Amino acid sequence: MGAGLMITLTFVLVALFAPLLADWGWLQDPTVSLTNPIHEPPSAAHWFGTTRQGYDVFSRTLFGTRAAWQVVLLATAISVLVGVPLGMVSGYLGGWLDRGLLFFMDTIYTLPGLLLSVTLAFIVGKGVVNAAIALSIAYIPQYYRVVRNHTVSVKTELFIEAAQSMGASTWAVLSRYLFLNVVQSVPVLFTLNAADAVLILGGLGFLGLGLPEQIPEWGDSLRQALDALPTGIWWTALFPGLAITLMVTGLSLIGEGLNEFINPLLRRENWD
Repeated sequence: MGAGLMITLTFVLVALFAPLLADWGWLQDPTVSLTNPIHEPPSAAHWFGTTRQGYDVFSRTLFGTRAAWQVVLLATAISVLVGVPLGMVSGYLGGWLDRGLLFFMDTIYTLPGLLLSVTLAFIVGKGVVNAAIALSIAYIPQYYRVVRNHTVSVKTELFIEAAQSMGASTWAVLSRYLFLNVVQSVPVLFTLNAADAVLILGGLGFLGLGLPEQIPEWGDSLRQALDALPTGIWWTALFPGLAITLMVTGLSLIGEGLNEFINPLLRRENWD
């Protein structure tokens, strides 16, 4: 988990300070082209080389971190804000509402996440918010299922029955007694979904369905680098691909570490 935190924190710092470095003149504007030599290999002037359009790969890779965090955090936040309340209400109230929501969420859950995101991205168009919405739809059923199942098991506990017998309203039971007892797995799911969202965002950018062209993103950089690979131009694809790999690895390690921390039985097995 420590390695994951270090990797993820590095990407957070890059996303926060990349615009400041560009304003101070320490980092080239990622949207400036033509003034740079085309397909120059990594050098002192351009650490990661340049692209066919004359873009500085180092600058676009760093600014791609900022775009990735914006979309990924917004997508996972939307998923949590929609999936968690629906799961709690569905599991607590039961009945036809629970059956209807469960059928609807299971239907979405059976669809491949990438295919669903590609379809929605094609419909809603490009943009940070649009890409986040396209990604979040695939994750909402996961939060719903986890929270709903926990709610169904917790609502039969004695402290819930005691609160109901004392006249506590549905809102009071959900917010005061159920919420903290059914969201233990949400942080783990959040980090794992964030890692998956980085990959899907890269796929959307590779297909030309991610962010607008004026916003540097890793998937779009890989798409532009594809034609140059057979000619030996390796640096335009290596560094954006490496950034995706490292960010996914960092978030996945955090998720695994949180899972061990939250689940005592799993932590005990690893120690044994």
